[in-house]
Amino acid sequence: MKSDPIKISRIVNQITEKPEDGLLYICWIQNEIKGIEIDGAFHKNVSNSIFFLNANLHWKIFGIQNQISPGYILSMKAEVLNNPVLSKLHINELRLFNSSEIPVINLSPGIAIRTQSILEMIDELLGSELNHRDEAILSLLNTFFVYCDGQCNIKSVITEKGSKKTIVYGFKNLVDSHLSQYHDVSDYARLLNISPKYLNECVKEVLGVTAKAIIAEQLLMRSRHFLKFSDRTVKEISYELGFSSPDYFSYFFKNHTGTSPSSLRKF
Repeated sequence: MKSDPIKISRIVNQITEKPEDGLLYICWIQNEIKGIEIDGAFHKNVSNSIFFLNANLHWKIFGIQNQISPGYILSMKAEVLNNPVLSKLHINELRLFNSSEIPVINLSPGIAIRTQSILEMIDELLGSELNHRDEAILSLLNTFFVYCDGQCNIKSVITEKGSKKTIVYGFKNLVDSHLSQYHDVSDYARLLNISPKYLNECVKEVLGVTAKAIIAEQLLMRSRHFLKFSDRTVKEISYELGFSSPDYFSYFFKNHTGTSPSSLRKF
């Protein structure tokens, strides 16, 4: 990564305003601030939130007087998202930075702690001359995006009742809460009182992927977590995630990742 296309800094001024530099910005507001103004819209009393801001947006962060730094600002050139490590992520320039609404991601306490650790490690690596520094930074950035992707749920401002974004927001919430029960798009369409075809149309338009891909993505995230960080057997994991049999779970996992659940556990 020549000329450091990724930069990170703590928020230290009472008022922090976007420079006119054409970069993408990620603002991680950990401790409560007075608010953030984005293109004239003011969001007050913000805390524990992440904002993805494209190069065309004008924004200001208003801190609290005598406040210790409330968070971080990470900036990057748009070309960074084309790196092979990041380019296949669903959480890409189209998904977040080019959204017509500004996604506001509110993190759970556990994820917030991990997010802070990831940003602190990126900050440390950017100031180092370690071998393979750039590869490590991209890997951490990839991890950061994956965590955000899992937490996003399209938590942007929803103004139109019944709009496609409202439907996608409801779909994502239902997937989060009913994933172990339902794996089919038709089940979620029924819960939303719409047709599977229209649900898929909404998800495709808002997120750029199919509704089936969102369900599979969440199943894979939970599968990896259980395989890596629990003592549950593959059989127990398969039934906990709602698969009809351990064999079908293994087929699903290998079909999407290229490796079997038992092989992943060995690494």
